[in-house]
Amino acid sequence: MDYERSERTPAGRKLPTAIKLLVAGGFGVGKTTLVSAVSEIRPLRTEEFLTDRSVGVDDLEGVEEKNTTTVAMDFGRISFGEDYVLYLFGTPGQERFWFMWDELAAGALGAVILADTRRLADCFPSVDYFERRDTPFIVAVNCFEGARTYELDEVRLALGLKPEIPLLLCDARRRQSGKEVLITLVRHAMELNSRTPADA
Repeated sequence: MDYERSERTPAGRKLPTAIKLLVAGGFGVGKTTLVSAVSEIRPLRTEEFLTDRSVGVDDLEGVEEKNTTTVAMDFGRISFGEDYVLYLFGTPGQERFWFMWDELAAGALGAVILADTRRLADCFPSVDYFERRDTPFIVAVNCFEGARTYELDEVRLALGLKPEIPLLLCDARRRQSGKEVLITLVRHAMELNSRTPADA
């Protein structure tokens, strides 16, 4: 189930539609930051400090100041008016935690894949994963200070994205920017679902 449609309470009040979304991407791309920026509740984080055991395992090139990592998931919630409540699940970025992805992806309407132009190849596994699952997704390029900027057409070409997959710039630290990313994903996913026969 991609999302739960609204129902009414015994008092007749309409309940909002619950929608599950994923925020995916490579290590250090800003998934925890985005979930934290947009969540209206205190986000749940499962971060642990990086230790010497990650040396040679976690590639810190471009994110040398990072000292924690998500080991299970991030969780947040954001409401859009009285009609929709989005439940956000941030996936862990390192390969050794990818076994969590199937559980997190179950029932999701779609996914945001965050990309970092300094480490663009890190989002390839996310793109491949959601393409294989036929899960609607968009790609949001997180604009890090000091990172080289590229035209979106260049990023699309580098990632091999189809023209119909939304690609946009964002700042994962800014709530409004994160909300625009989520709105883009929901619209894209619902448009795709509306084209699919109900019994397909």
